[in-house]
Amino acid sequence: MNAFRFDGKTVLVTGAAGNLGKAVGAAFYAAGANIALVDLDSEHLRAAWEGNAPRRVLLAADLLDEGSIASAAAAAREKFGAIDVLCNIAGGFASGPPVHEMPTALWHRMFDLNATSVVHAVKAVVPGMIARKSGNIVNVAAAASVRGQAGMAAYAAAKNAVVRLTESMAVELRPDGIFVGCVMPTIIDTPQNRAAMPNADWSNWTPPASIAEIILFLASNHAMIATGCSIPLAGGPRV
Repeated sequence: MNAFRFDGKTVLVTGAAGNLGKAVGAAFYAAGANIALVDLDSEHLRAAWEGNAPRRVLLAADLLDEGSIASAAAAAREKFGAIDVLCNIAGGFASGPPVHEMPTALWHRMFDLNATSVVHAVKAVVPGMIARKSGNIVNVAAAASVRGQAGMAAYAAAKNAVVRLTESMAVELRPDGIFVGCVMPTIIDTPQNRAAMPNADWSNWTPPASIAEIILFLASNHAMIATGCSIPLAGGPRV
């Protein structure tokens, strides 16, 4: 059980219908937070988060549409008050041909899903944090982004952009009492990834629940000393 508590605080989680988004949302809810869960498709959200819960709201929004995510953030504030924590979990992966053969659509798709989504979410949430001189933002990059790899240039560049965004925002927002950090998991250990790579060594993959534990720390009041950090994550907890 995570030692950090978020009673009375509101956490907005993007990509909340995915494996990591579900783990992060559940961890914050168990720690007492109100959770505003955002994803593109309302049906997927309802399937991922069945039933009703008193400290939870499901919000369909397109992170590539500034107005859409701004409306979702406004709905979260209307229900719970201020947004204290933003977790930018949404993203996507695709490999492709060498750089000299890369379709322009693939390049734009990777940056839209992984970097533009972050920019639009922070534009919707950060002004309220600045007004209160308080807040925590946690982004998700990837361990694979630390160096280029064949067939993964667009993905690696986009996730590296998330790290640079994290560092820039940390410098910009520290005077306002706002923490910004990032986690960089290896391949996330999900049923879908295991099915796609049945012969892989899963021991170095990162379980969603373990990533969520680190994110809870970065969202806590103890994290400001580490603002601007990007933490590589590999493997699961010791048992």
